[in-house]
Amino acid sequence: MWGVNVLEKTIYIRMRNRVLAKQEESIYLDDIAQIIAPETIISRLKKLKVHQISINDRNIVIIDVMKVIRLISNLIENADVQTIGPAQTIIEVILKKKQMSVPFFILIWFLLFFGSAMAIMNFHDDVSMRSVQEKLYKIITGVEDSKPWIFQIPYSIGLGLGMILFFNHVFQKRINEEPSPLEVEMFNYQMDLDNYVIIHENKESMKRTNDD
Repeated sequence: MWGVNVLEKTIYIRMRNRVLAKQEESIYLDDIAQIIAPETIISRLKKLKVHQISINDRNIVIIDVMKVIRLISNLIENADVQTIGPAQTIIEVILKKKQMSVPFFILIWFLLFFGSAMAIMNFHDDVSMRSVQEKLYKIITGVEDSKPWIFQIPYSIGLGLGMILFFNHVFQKRINEEPSPLEVEMFNYQMDLDNYVIIHENKESMKRTNDD
């Protein structure tokens, strides 16, 4: 009988890695974690308030699983909480941003366009691409030509297609489900950033506790 009572109060929690929230929004357990629990208590768990977003939180809030366990224990007596996965959830508060003006957007677009074009041209100049194409044209045809269009035009088209395949996008449309190298690097960067934020927040929390 004792074992049945324990099983009836066993709660499994899996914290989410990162969630988005609005300013002044209330954060509930269902927002930051996946929950498996008996039907008699799962509705109460989902509605358990974990945090209230305020101005002092700025744009990042860290919710530790120990805080979640403490809140569940206060809500349900003798609850057996089993945690799976990450120990913290990062709440990213969406701040109101000013809309970018059209002239500023056009300026940024021109800077990126001509900047990338200059980078490509400088690379080709460093490796003497034009000279190589001229030599290839002379080897194959036996004729010297300062503008071997038969090489330059297909090469230019292939360069553009190669960029599309590399980034795996045509504007906002994805070509296939495989992530591009840029997406993988951005994912790794985000993981490193999240780990830094969690460690930094833990240090700040320990410092505040010691000061108190």
